[in-house]
Amino acid sequence: MTPKSFSFISRKNSLLAAIGLSLVLFLAVNIFSNNAFRALQLDLTEGSLFTLSDGTRKVLMKVEEPIVVRLYFSPILGEQSPTHARYYERVRELLEQYANLTKGRFQLKLLNPEPFSDHEDSAVSFGLTGVPINDAGDLGYFGLAASNSTDDTQIVPFFSPEREAFLEYDLTKLTLALASVKKTVVGVMSTLPINGGFLRGSGNRPRWTVVEQINDFFEVQPIAPDTPVIENDISVLMVVHPKDLSKQTQYAIDQFVMKGGKVLAFVDPVAEVDGPGGSLGKAGASEFDYLLKSWGVELRKGRVAGDLDTARRVNVRVGAQLTIADYVGWLSLRPGNFDRKDPVMGNLKLLNVGTAGILDKIKDGKTSITPLIRTGMRSMPISASEFSRQPDVIGLFRKFKPSGEQLTLAARITGPASSAFPEGLPDATANKSASTEHVRQSRGNIQVIVVADVDMLHDQLWVNVQDLLGRRLPVPFANNADFVVGALENLTGGASLGELRGRTISSRPFHLVRNIRQAAEIRFRVKEEELQKELDSVRGELSKLIRRENIQSGEVILKLEDRGKINKARLQMVRLRTELRDVQHELRKDIDRLDSWLKFFNIAAIPMVLALGTLIFAFTRRFRRRGGTVETS
Repeated sequence: MTPKSFSFISRKNSLLAAIGLSLVLFLAVNIFSNNAFRALQLDLTEGSLFTLSDGTRKVLMKVEEPIVVRLYFSPILGEQSPTHARYYERVRELLEQYANLTKGRFQLKLLNPEPFSDHEDSAVSFGLTGVPINDAGDLGYFGLAASNSTDDTQIVPFFSPEREAFLEYDLTKLTLALASVKKTVVGVMSTLPINGGFLRGSGNRPRWTVVEQINDFFEVQPIAPDTPVIENDISVLMVVHPKDLSKQTQYAIDQFVMKGGKVLAFVDPVAEVDGPGGSLGKAGASEFDYLLKSWGVELRKGRVAGDLDTARRVNVRVGAQLTIADYVGWLSLRPGNFDRKDPVMGNLKLLNVGTAGILDKIKDGKTSITPLIRTGMRSMPISASEFSRQPDVIGLFRKFKPSGEQLTLAARITGPASSAFPEGLPDATANKSASTEHVRQSRGNIQVIVVADVDMLHDQLWVNVQDLLGRRLPVPFANNADFVVGALENLTGGASLGELRGRTISSRPFHLVRNIRQAAEIRFRVKEEELQKELDSVRGELSKLIRRENIQSGEVILKLEDRGKINKARLQMVRLRTELRDVQHELRKDIDRLDSWLKFFNIAAIPMVLALGTLIFAFTRRFRRRGGTVETS
C-alpha cells in the first residue's frame, strides 16, 4: 500500500468517525435537553396560546389541598384519528404545566382505558363518554375526571378538538371549582326568560348559555322582577332588561346599592330579544331611567348607536336577489373600542352587540362615569323607530351620516350617590317584612356597570351551541360571555380569569378592504336601488300585459300593439338587468384589484426579491474576485 493510499484511507476513516461522533453528540444533546429543559418552552404563537396566563397562575395559587386529575386516552383512538392524538399531546402538556406550578398539589395520572379493563370501568363510573372504534363495539375514551380531598368531582366527558382554543379556560375553570370552597352568590333579575323555566306555548326552556357560563364561576340565584327586597347574601345583582318594575322593586335595588351592593345592569332602547320565548324578533325598550339618573347616567331616549367602522355584514334581500350589506345597527366591537386600561376590558378581542343604546352623563352628577365600550368616530345616533319593525338595512346604510363623535355603549359608575327615593319606601304598607332602615346617602362609593344593550346576551350574537354525543357543547365566536363574567368577577373583587378567556377569540378585520368596500357601496347603492325599482316596475307592467291576453280555442292571441309592448318590456328588462350586474360588479372592482395585488406580493413578489438578491450577491462576489485578480497580477 502506498503512502498516498494510506493517507486517503486515514482521511476516510477520520471522516466516518467524525460523522459517527456527531450523531452520538446530537442524540446526547437531544436527550439531555429533553430532560434538563423540559419545563422551558418558547411560545411564538399570537396571544401566547401555549403559555399559561396570569389568571390560571392565580387560580393554581389557590390550590392548597391535593387535586387528583385522571386523563383517560385510548391509543387506538389516536391511531384512527391523528387529530385526537395531537390534541391529546396538547392536553397532556398543559396539565403537566399545571402540575409543575403547584409542586405536587395537582397530581396527574395518565390512564389507558383498554376494553374490559379496570381503567375503562373507572372511566365509565366517572361518566366519561366513549366513542365506537371498531366493528366489535369497543369504545375509545378521551376525557378527564378530577377530584379533591372532599371527593368533589369535575369531569370533561370527551375532549372535542373544536374547543381547543378554549382548552386552558376549561381546565382552569375545572380547577377553580375544585379549589374554591364556596362560590360567590350572583342574583339575576330579568323580565326575559334568561333563567329558563316553563313558558306558555313553548314548554320548558333551558337557561341562556350566558347564565350557564356565569354558573361555572358563581352561584346563580334567580330573583323575581317583583321582589320587594334584595337579600344580604347577594354579592352582585345582575339586572337584565328591567321593564314594568314596581316602585317597591326599584326601591329594593336602590337600597341594595346604597348599602354597598354591586350592580351589573343591561338596558336597551330596542331589545330585539324581547319577543316570544326570548327570541330575536319584537323589539321593546327597557325602563330603568329613574335609578340610572340617581347614579349619574341616562340612556338616551329613542336612540340607537350606529357605526360604519364596526357594522356587521348581514344577508339582505334586494328585490328577488340576496345580497350582503353592512348593518349599522349591529356592531362587532374590537379592542380599539374598549378601555384597555380597565381590567374588565383589557384582554377581550371581540364583542357583538345588536341595536345598542347610548349612555350620557347627566349634568351636575356627583358620580364618576368611565366609558368601557364606545363606537368609532364614524358613528351616528339613529331613531329607535327605524328598528321597531323589519329594518331597511341598505336604507340605513345609504342615509348614514357620521357625526364625528364616539358614543358610549357601556360605562363604569363609581363615587358617592344619593338615593332615588329620598323620602324612603314609596308604599311602606306594601312591604311590612322589609327592613325599616332607610339609607339616603351611599355608604362609600357605589360600584355599578351599565351596558346599553340586552341582545348581546342572546346566543345568536356570540355562541354556537352544538350537540356532542348528547351533550350541549357551546363554541363561542365572540367574547360576550367573557365580558359578563369578567365584569361580575371585577365587581366582587375575585380573581379574574379574563386573561385566558379573552385570548380564545381571534379576529383580524381588514380595515383597508372595509373602507374600500364601504366607499364603493356608498357610490353605487343609490344607483342599484333606482335600477331595481325600475326593473320591478317593468316586471309589473309586463305581468299586466300578459294578463290581458284573450284565450280562444286554447291558443294565446294578443293584439299587435300589446305584443309590441311586451317585446319592448322584455328588451328593457334585459337592459336593466345588464346595468344592474354592471353596478354590482363595480361594487367589487376595487376589492378585486386589491386582492390581485396581494396575491402578486404573496406568490410572486417575494420569490422575485429573493432571486434578485441572489443575483446581486453572485455578481458582487464575482466582481470582487476579478478585482482581486487584477490587483495581484
